[in-house]
Amino acid sequence: MERIQMAENLSYSRMIHGLWRLADWKQSKEETLSLIEHNVDKGITTFDHADIYGDYTCEALFGEALKLKPSLRDKMELVTKCGIVLPSKNRPENESHHYNTSKQHIIQSVENSLMNLKTDYIDTLLIHRPDPFMNGEEVAEAFIQLKNEGKVRSFGVSNFKRHQWSMLESFLPFPLITNQLELSSYQLENFEDGTLDLCQEKNIAPMAWSPLAGGKIFNSNNEKSTRLRDKLHLINNEIGADGIDQILFAWLLNHPARIMPIIGSGNPDRIDTALQSLDIKLTHHQWFDIFQSSMGHEVP
Repeated sequence: MERIQMAENLSYSRMIHGLWRLADWKQSKEETLSLIEHNVDKGITTFDHADIYGDYTCEALFGEALKLKPSLRDKMELVTKCGIVLPSKNRPENESHHYNTSKQHIIQSVENSLMNLKTDYIDTLLIHRPDPFMNGEEVAEAFIQLKNEGKVRSFGVSNFKRHQWSMLESFLPFPLITNQLELSSYQLENFEDGTLDLCQEKNIAPMAWSPLAGGKIFNSNNEKSTRLRDKLHLINNEIGADGIDQILFAWLLNHPARIMPIIGSGNPDRIDTALQSLDIKLTHHQWFDIFQSSMGHEVP
């Protein structure tokens, strides 16, 4: 599988496995280990987590599986996120839903993630959401300490716009390496507001969460979903792919920003189907057909 160079001595697999639904899959440790091994064998070595996933349980579920075969750690890249605080029985100290990007919270979140993931280091730590109360200098202090201690190799953000990225990076002695964004042919905001342009300007490959638009394209009967679904089926028939999900992944993969889609399925067959989209090449005409179908009108 194609790999994307993210930083010195760090590359990601072009397709990433997302674990935010891991708790919902109700797998045994052995079943989760089998899924991890399946992905690694297929070339998916980058795994995306966040501390809050599964009501603060998914990292630990993954870690317990990894504990069964620790040698796999050297074959993978672990990404996790922090900064969102949710009330939870698993975090009784959390009084409300808010953001916390204080130095203390970031460092404690990383310590929790290291313990839960059963690892000595995280390959990339992301700030999960832009924090209107963020102190860029304090975030930088946390990042620098974690890097110097060898607990986090690199840093990035998630859902940040151009000005938020620039503010945080201005405090850092090293570059941020990625921005995890909501990107799909249904959700065009980050294509149109300059966010992806910044990624190309900085030569940063973004990660795409919800590349299938959370199922709206498949299940919703609103006008946009119906219009886009019809166009995807038409192009799917032209190409001879196995389904419109492959076209949705291919639409992102064909973009010049080197988008890395996150596959959020626990089903090995669906993962394998998604991987086939790596070989699908859309024409310029087909790419814009999908784009304009989503907008509901032609480009100016």
